[in-house]
Amino acid sequence: MSRGGATKELDDGAERKCIATGEVQPKHGLIRFVVGPENQIVPDLMGKLPGRGIWVAADKDALAKAVKKGLFARAAKKPVTVNEEMLDQLEPMLARRVVDLISLARRSGSAVAGYERVKDWLSKEEAEVLIQSSDGSARGKTKLSTPHFGSYIGWLTAQELGLAFGRQSVIHAALGAGGLTKRVVEEAQRLKGIRIGTVNADVGGNGRTKG
Repeated sequence: MSRGGATKELDDGAERKCIATGEVQPKHGLIRFVVGPENQIVPDLMGKLPGRGIWVAADKDALAKAVKKGLFARAAKKPVTVNEEMLDQLEPMLARRVVDLISLARRSGSAVAGYERVKDWLSKEEAEVLIQSSDGSARGKTKLSTPHFGSYIGWLTAQELGLAFGRQSVIHAALGAGGLTKRVVEEAQRLKGIRIGTVNADVGGNGRTKG
């Protein structure tokens, strides 16, 4: 809280209320929107655009409800316009953000790709997160298990995961502890909510998903 009693919007530990569900949760489980200069609703995935934030759960049903019932205008307390294609544009934007973060982790030595390298990291308990492409062989993916107390990401395509490693496609990848790993997991959860439908569903290739 600020001295005047108002919550500081840029407080990293703050929670926000979804305008569609009414639920309060940490900011990384929601998507921030602001009203643009022409009164259009603009997604702010980085959380840095100026203006009062309007928060919606990272869930395609919640977002659809916010658009259908005019909840953005109610939250903004004035007429606003919502691009009909905005919801369709959010998914690739979130996917690209996750891919870029994984790429940064790779450059810092905190990410590896390929079945053998991932298997080696898992066996040495160096992996914090197991990542497997959504369109990879189900049989091949079951040969690797999510790290104990770790996380699983299984809703990027092989082509998307390949972009993070400078390859045509990647089926298996892993992230080590520290660095950008927490951010990757959080952003991947937001993508999951838009792509799969809910951030709380257990979705994965090996049946041992976490987070």
